[in-house]
Amino acid sequence: MHNSVSFNGGLCAPTELTIPALSSAALFGKGIFTTLAVLDREPFLWEKHWQRLQESSRRLGLDLENFNEKKTRQAFEELMIANSVRNARARITFFEESASGVWPYDAEHGTSLLIMTADLKPEPKNLSLTLSPYRLNSSSPLAGVKSCNYVEKILAKNEARQRGFDECLQLNERAEITSAAMANVFWLKNGQLLTPSLDTGCLPGTTREFILENIECIELETGIEELHSSDQIFLTSAGLGVVQAAEFDGRELKHDAHPIMNLIPRHD
Repeated sequence: MHNSVSFNGGLCAPTELTIPALSSAALFGKGIFTTLAVLDREPFLWEKHWQRLQESSRRLGLDLENFNEKKTRQAFEELMIANSVRNARARITFFEESASGVWPYDAEHGTSLLIMTADLKPEPKNLSLTLSPYRLNSSSPLAGVKSCNYVEKILAKNEARQRGFDECLQLNERAEITSAAMANVFWLKNGQLLTPSLDTGCLPGTTREFILENIECIELETGIEELHSSDQIFLTSAGLGVVQAAEFDGRELKHDAHPIMNLIPRHD
């Protein structure tokens, strides 16, 4: 992580930050976030990220009245300058610092804004995938929301790593493919690009949306057998861009060229 962060529009060191222990963010993980790629000093797909933040805030009942797009973008730009960012990743988080009805107290703040930056993650080599034993609930009120309540995703990925894999694919309660733990998934079969539909409960990723706008792709609900018979598998996210998997549960995948690999700019 870089030396400075932005908190409610002011710059400070990461070690100076605190949020109230009795806040809804601390007790229940009430908050939303998005991670962006910063390429040549510009936030990639800013408009899509902001739209998703707005939709997620409505879904969670998070008040962003004090943080419109202009104010948030200004805080973002000031942090980019302070950290001398050219190519990096950034996370924008809105925390609910007010009290809940379960554990009420006199809260001084409502929603707070945190922005932080770090170097781009190195592109993984020979990415290996497995199927997670943990399933997603497509009917959950958090389905499709990038909330701060992210422990399930971390546990799923950690379980896969303990078995020697880099990432895992998750099914929903109907045994339909949804996504990887921390990325959307696309696959190629008989020359056709495919991806789970939002009805599966997968996250509406900004990179996913950008790909659907630029490459012919079929959205569908299907079981894991579809991936077992696929030719190639790709993971997509703002942090990763587009990464091709080398194997899925021990089966080597083809590594042929495909337009999806050249769609997202990458600067290491």
